[in-house]
Amino acid sequence: PGTAASAAKTGATLALALGGLLAGAPWAITLGLALGALGDFCLTRRSETAFLAGMAAFAGGHLAYALWMFTPDHAARVLWALPMVALALSTEFWLLPRTGALKAPVRGYVWIITAMAAAAMTLPGALWPAMLGAGLFVVSDLLLSLRLFVAQDKPTQRRLSRLLWPAYWLGQ
Repeated sequence: PGTAASAAKTGATLALALGGLLAGAPWAITLGLALGALGDFCLTRRSETAFLAGMAAFAGGHLAYALWMFTPDHAARVLWALPMVALALSTEFWLLPRTGALKAPVRGYVWIITAMAAAAMTLPGALWPAMLGAGLFVVSDLLLSLRLFVAQDKPTQRRLSRLLWPAYWLGQ
């Protein structure tokens, strides 16, 4: 928590969005990165409202990524997305019972990130960096879920935090 941490976290992802803009990245990718920066800012605030706003920003970013990644040409590879669907279904058992009043928004977010990751799994092999990025993003969100809703002690929460930031930023 704090201004410096907020600036560092938000700035790191905002730099990716600006880099995408300057490099002429597809609009959906640049939008996804910008929404990720907004989500990062919101998650540095300490309230349930800010958490929900951050979740909404990330959900919008995932939808932008999914729009870029999934085309009718990729539909033939939709079976590659089944592991992501299985992972999402498993959250009904291990994650959602622990989320309390946040159950509905967490469930919605799980399915949105699943759609993004599933879309990534349908990409042609030459776009493996996008597939890897989506996978790292899923890993970071799994680690975040464990930190927020499962881990009970501070040392475990700190270890999870240290693992999730590199997975998240590299995924972006």
